[in-house]
Amino acid sequence: MNEIFLSLGIESWKPVLSALLLPPVPLLLLTLFGARLMFWRRGLGWLLILLAVLGLWFSACTAAGEWLLKSLLSPPPTLAAERLDAIRKSMIAGKGSAAIVVLGGGREARSPEYGVASLSPLALERLRYGIWLGRETGAPVMYSGGLGHASEPGAPEAEVAAGIAAREFVRPLRWTEPRARDTRENAQFSTALLADQGVDQLVIVTHGWHMTRALRAFKDAAQHNGAKWEIVPAPMGLAQRVERPVLRWLPSSEGFLLVRAVLREKIGWWLGA
Repeated sequence: MNEIFLSLGIESWKPVLSALLLPPVPLLLLTLFGARLMFWRRGLGWLLILLAVLGLWFSACTAAGEWLLKSLLSPPPTLAAERLDAIRKSMIAGKGSAAIVVLGGGREARSPEYGVASLSPLALERLRYGIWLGRETGAPVMYSGGLGHASEPGAPEAEVAAGIAAREFVRPLRWTEPRARDTRENAQFSTALLADQGVDQLVIVTHGWHMTRALRAFKDAAQHNGAKWEIVPAPMGLAQRVERPVLRWLPSSEGFLLVRAVLREKIGWWLGA
């Protein structure tokens, strides 16, 4: 699908197309269509409006987002302590070499409180977990992220991450990959950079809702490069909120963002992005 966007010269429109396909836009359009039908077919018009309202409600519920996550994406479980211990021992014994690959999640061109560019909250969460994994296992860390299709001009995301890692986490990154604009390019450019680094395991760090598509991209890229790496998923952000059951079915900003993220990933999977 990326090739189709490239051939049509509309690759920069991917964020716009994504926004049009995700809630609330289709549901708002359904509401308008139902209101229009009220003049000719009152019953059908009311039905469409009711469906649109219900869709808007459930598209902002945490419980709906978590159900969609499990049903549509089935993310792998978090990295087990036993697996972490195995990676640590192999690094110490010199019997294997792993690399922690953190996938970018966006950056702010200028953060007013810091006066410089910063990572988005999602990207900062991934960086934090990747650095923690590096400390726990002794494996070096890479950050992959450039300027996304909807990003403002400025420093690539990987450069911003490298500065934060060194200053705030006191853990410099081993590699930065500053060209990737999407998940496919994360995998393509990261595997190309690591091809001659003596690595035999890639530990992929990203949010759980993004992991399924990211794993496919990295496996495809490794196969394309003829590499026989073991691709190890290290998903994060899978903790469920502990709250009263009724609150999980009430609209919230967290629920809305989760539903959009899951649907965006599923659409990306279907389109081969």
